[in-house]
Order: sequence, then structure tokens, then C-alpha cells
Amino acid sequence: MESREHYYVVRPQQPVREQLEDGGMARIGMPNDRNFYFRGLNGWPQRPRIRGMTEVRGPFSSLMAPSNLQDVLETMGQFMDGLRFSGGSFSLMPHDIVRQLTRLAHNHDVYVSSGGWADHVLAQGPSVFRQYVQECKDLGFDAIEVNTDLICLQEEDLLRLIRTIKSAGLKARPELGIKSAEDGIIHHSNYLGGFDARDPESEGVNWVIRRAERFLEAGADAVLIDSDGITENVGNWRTDVIARVIERLGLEKIMFEAADPRVFEWFIQNYGSKVNLFVDHSHLLQLEGLRSGIRGGRSVWGHFLL
Repeated sequence: MESREHYYVVRPQQPVREQLEDGGMARIGMPNDRNFYFRGLNGWPQRPRIRGMTEVRGPFSSLMAPSNLQDVLETMGQFMDGLRFSGGSFSLMPHDIVRQLTRLAHNHDVYVSSGGWADHVLAQGPSVFRQYVQECKDLGFDAIEVNTDLICLQEEDLLRLIRTIKSAGLKARPELGIKSAEDGIIHHSNYLGGFDARDPESEGVNWVIRRAERFLEAGADAVLIDSDGITENVGNWRTDVIARVIERLGLEKIMFEAADPRVFEWFIQNYGSKVNLFVDHSHLLQLEGLRSGIRGGRSVWGHFLL
């Protein structure tokens, strides 16, 4: 099982550098020109990172113009790994504006993901999906997300979508959700591969893990885990699902949605700064304050050495 990492504020050095005990990448300290440099912070892996990644939600319900993105990148860009569009929002924007956004991100070493929209495109046929992949590449996207919960295709067809994305030279990022898996097992257990409909919670996790493994074997660069049914729209958080996913798949190829600050605080408390998280851009400062060790609620403050 993946070991949980308790993180600490380290004593200031020039620069702060700490080799991880598990043989991973060295944690690199913040730039020397930051304010209050005498106050030590938790170090940080250099980009491109494979752990401790932060993907930020871009344009969706609120507008993010190039000038807005420029402000975010200039102030907090060193903590961002990816920028994720949502819901096909880029299809409503002028071509030149989308290109400006992707170029700005690349100038700050931030990758750009399409977010979920492939299900809408696939409804118009495979040839339209191939056009979609090519236009995403032309616009400067680095990764295409496929929300497999919204696409009624057999597993082999979903694997073919991943290969289509990879053959275009882009990263494939399928998204999986536990709620859709459990609902599917209750109503369509035979279609989903003969899972036991009498135990949808346990079998739902098995289904998510098995499908994630197949996606990664097919070349997917990472698997996104939807928060719905885990920490969102659920009475009690399904922390058992998170534990089993990490135990089987590790941290490097998995990214969890954490739309609520309470959620990403829980992740940092229980799995340390190495967990990969997807958050809203308005929460970037709050999350990285937790990762770097400058702030935290009562639940995490006990994990710091001052």
C-alpha cells in the first residue's frame, strides 16, 4: 500500500533541498527572490512532475481571458502543472483567443487539457471525433480527456479512443467515477462484465480499478477520478474507495478531483503533498499553502514542525 507522507516545514537553506526517502525526485525549494525567504518551506519537485501535481480548472462557468490567466501564471504559475478547460467552453471562443491561452500556459511550463467534451463529439460519429482530436492539437492542447462515464461504449471501443488520441501525439486522460460504476452494476451487471449486483459498492471499486488498469495498459497517461459519489453528492465520504484505488494503482498515474477545500485538505493530511489533485483556480493559493506548509486548519496543523 502507498505509504502516507507526513510533511513538515524544513529549516531554511540556500536553496532548500531534501532527497525523498523513497528514492523519488528531490524536493526543490522556492526561488530565492520570494518574500520571507528566511522562513523555510516544504520543498517542491521540479516540473514536469509525476507526483504532487496540481491541475487547475480554467474557463467553464466563469470567463478566463488571456489577461486573467496571465495574472494567475505570473503570481502562482510555479505551482500549476496543468490547465483544464471544461464542457467544451473553448468551442465558444475565437480561435486566436484559445491559442493565446494555450501559448501562455506553455510559456509557464503548464500543459493544457481539453477537459470533458469528448462524449458530445462522439455522438456525431468517429470521424468527427478524429477531427476533434486534430483541432485540439492545432489549438495547442496537450491532452484530451475522455469522460468514460458519459460514453456508452464497450471497453474495447474506449481503448481504441485512447489509441486514437495517442497516435495524434497527444496525452490521453480518461475519467472514471465510482457513482456511475455502482449504478451501472445495479442496473446493468451483465453489460459491465458479470459483476455481483448484490454488492455494488465493493464491485464498483473493483470495476473502476480494473478499467483504470486497462486504460493505462492501452497508453493512457493518467486516469482522473471523479469526486461524484466519493466526496461529492454523498452522505459520508467514501475514503475506502480512495484507499483502494491508491493501494492498487499508486499515486503517479492517478489524479483526484477535489473541488472543495475540505476535500483537498483531507487528501494532504492523509496522503501528503505527493497526491495529484484537480482544483478550481480560485483554490490554487489555498492548496499550495497546504503543500508548502505555511497554513492549514486544525486537522493538518499537527503535521507541521515549526
